[in-house]
Formats: sequence, C-alpha cells, structure tokens
Amino acid sequence: MPEQSDTNPERSDAKTERSDAKTERSDAKTVILIDHPVGKRDDRASKLLKARGYRIEWVRVAEGERPPEPSAQHAGAIIYGGPESVNDLDQYPYLRDEMVWIESWLAAERPFLGICLGGQMLAQVLGAPVTRHPAGLHEIGYVEIKPTTTCGFLPRPLNVYHWHNEGFALPAAAKLLAEGPTFPNQAFRYGEKAYGIQFHPEVSVSVMQRWISEAGHMLKEPGAQPAEDQLAQAKTHDAAMAAWLEGFFDHWPDGAQP
Repeated sequence: MPEQSDTNPERSDAKTERSDAKTERSDAKTVILIDHPVGKRDDRASKLLKARGYRIEWVRVAEGERPPEPSAQHAGAIIYGGPESVNDLDQYPYLRDEMVWIESWLAAERPFLGICLGGQMLAQVLGAPVTRHPAGLHEIGYVEIKPTTTCGFLPRPLNVYHWHNEGFALPAAAKLLAEGPTFPNQAFRYGEKAYGIQFHPEVSVSVMQRWISEAGHMLKEPGAQPAEDQLAQAKTHDAAMAAWLEGFFDHWPDGAQP
C-alpha cells in the first residue's frame, strides 16, 4: 500500500464512524478494523460489513490506540495494509504490539483477516518470513491469482489488485489457498477462521485512483503497472473482485469456512 499523509482525504473523526450504531441492530456484533497511518478508509470491506449489520470499530494503532481483547461480542477483526514493513519493528514499534495482539486473538480462536501488511503480520506471527522479491520486483496493479485448492476460497482464477514490494512465505501450520506469478503465496488459512491475503479486494476504483495520485512515484518501480493500464483494467476486473469479497463475507466472520 502506498505512503499516505496526515491530510489524507480518507481521514475522518472516529467518533463519527463509531456513532453509526444508530443504524445497526441492537444485538449487532462488532468487527474490529485495525488501520495504519491513513485514517478512516473509504473501502468496500467496511461498507459491506456494515451493510450486513455488523458494528464497526476502527482502531488506529499508529496514534496509540490499542485493539480490544477478544470477547464474545467480537465477530472478527481485519488488519489492513500500510506503508510500514514487518521488518522495521524498531521504526514502527506499534507493529510489534499489534503482533502480540494477533497472538492473543488467534489463541481465542476469533475470526481474523489480514490484508497485505496485515497478512504479512499474520504470517510472521506464525513463524514465516516476509521478504522482498529476489529480483527486486514490486506488485502494483492487477495480477491474476489462481486457486491451489478446491475448498471454495477462490473458485476460479481472478485478477486482483495489488500494491506491495514484500511477500510472505507460507507458515508451516497454514494451508495455501491462492498463488500468483510474481509473489507465489497470495492467500492462506490458519486453522478454521484466520486468513492472510496479499492482495487488496477492499480497494475500490476511487481508492485506487487516490493511491495512484498520491504515490505515483512508485509506478516507476520494476513490476509496477502504468497508471493508464491500471485504470483500464479496473473496468474489466473491479466488479469481479468486489463480487469475490462479497462472497467471502458470506462465510466470514460468521458461517462455515469457504
């Protein structure tokens, strides 16, 4: 995910976001959304979960906020991407605290989804390294991933959006669910309820355009797709990627594993 500034247009008052309970069922469970330094996200994951009746609680770890301990009221948790690296914990000490929290969340067997950096954090908690591509490639733009299993997580090959320059190895106790041509490990499941993915199904076209605008310098990196190619491919691939995420939420955080 590209670097973001403190003046990012996605930022909004947390109290406003958390006051949305007025539109939720009184018995709604909470999904914890853990963000990195970009403020509130205008993303499709939070919108889909709210539309399904979940209460949303944003946690901004870079600002000193701490995720809550798992309880029966929590349906699940998502850790989003960010410009940080799990290999720079001295520079970003809150990531170390976050990974300790992931351990307690997994121990409680609560549903978890890690997206990009979030997936890399899950992998490292489970003992797998996170590294740069051996040829120095970035993965920025739409790339086709393929299923490695018939479990239903990814029914067929799908072009999904990426923005990263590191990737995770597969944890020993995890099951590989999807693979790609540049960074081979694209998605895995640990246990019954914890998922790590390397791609960005939560990114809408408007968010993609904002990333391109704010971090266009990264499109000069090897492996990055030109802005015009990304925008053209979005017309073909975005709807299918959005449909995949909606289908994933048919099973997560509640329901049987896909």
